[in-house]
Amino acid sequence: MAESIRAFVVFDSGASRSEIERALSGGGIEIVAVADGFDEARARVPNDADDVLVVAVAGQSEPALRFIEVATREQPARPVVVIGRDLTDEFTRQVFAAGIDDMLVLPFAPDEALFTLQKAVARKAAVTEAGGFSEAPLICVFGPKGGTGKTVTATSVAVALAELGRSVALVDIDLQFGDVGLCLGVVPETTIFDLVQAGGSLDEEKVNGFMPTHSSGVRLLLAPRHPDQANVVSVEFLHSVYATLRRMVEYVIVDTPPGFTAEVIATIDDATTVCAVGTLDLLSLKDTGLGLDALDLMGFPLDHIKLILNRAGSLVGISDEQVRSHWRREPDICVPSDRDIVRAVNAGVSILVTKPRSEASEAFRMLARQLSESDGFVAPEIARAGLWRRNNPALPSRPVM
Repeated sequence: MAESIRAFVVFDSGASRSEIERALSGGGIEIVAVADGFDEARARVPNDADDVLVVAVAGQSEPALRFIEVATREQPARPVVVIGRDLTDEFTRQVFAAGIDDMLVLPFAPDEALFTLQKAVARKAAVTEAGGFSEAPLICVFGPKGGTGKTVTATSVAVALAELGRSVALVDIDLQFGDVGLCLGVVPETTIFDLVQAGGSLDEEKVNGFMPTHSSGVRLLLAPRHPDQANVVSVEFLHSVYATLRRMVEYVIVDTPPGFTAEVIATIDDATTVCAVGTLDLLSLKDTGLGLDALDLMGFPLDHIKLILNRAGSLVGISDEQVRSHWRREPDICVPSDRDIVRAVNAGVSILVTKPRSEASEAFRMLARQLSESDGFVAPEIARAGLWRRNNPALPSRPVM
């Protein structure tokens, strides 16, 4: 790490300038400029002269949040650190979602301040040297109805990608009734609820500590153990988790609950690929078609949607033409009906392990190969900002049920 740090400090209304300058004056930190208020900061902030932009706040601050969002977007290579006292958990989640690199809560020792700023600089420099803020693809496994096989699809494609030698994180955001752990035979000793409760900032080391590893090598961030724990996981927190995971692994896969909940919409906003899962029955075909219409309304690129038809080939009186009529395209992957899938779920083992040569296993491997070959890429500036939804005012701002 660098021996000294240059800092441009912006003081929000109510932040104690004397207290913060004393806290930063223990050696190793050079305050090269200060601004009282965000209007002055916008006029004076240097383009590239400083190692760190320090934003000093006093409690919850919407102006600070807006300033940080603009600053991180306009100069993504410059680290941003927030300093303050009486900072709520909600505000902490919001500023990390806005793109800050770290946070210091008063009072703190001078050596802690220097270490935090040095760490922010080193982390940002490492990302830049590695290729300029590249992010792993985020694959959202989605379906308007329950019972279509989303969790089996998410777990199977995660294991299949791991078989290809890729590093994979699998996140279960069915926060009330998530079954990823059950499906893979992993007892949830730590969950996303525990990660929220731990408080503080998110970084790769911290998030990794709450993720058990499946025998395939897939890292898991599991749903809460009890439904009443779901409400502590905010949309802002999910954005922060996704951003962190996308720096840790080559693929992030997210298993979602049925419908367009706030968590699902947030995941679609960050996704590079959506795997829409339906089954061979008229109710599911109709609802999946409506889900595709909603994705189109959100502006999500249709060529970044994979259509998965589960229980394909079942003799239930539905023709291929009826599938095309509801979905207006052919499925990308057809997973045949197979009782061994149910047996594998009941045993808590992936079908790719129990029946590796089955047609169902080959279908999931084909999906993994398609995702691996394309890498599901969408321009990061679109995906990260969630512009699909914000640029389409016709889409409801609240969850579609």
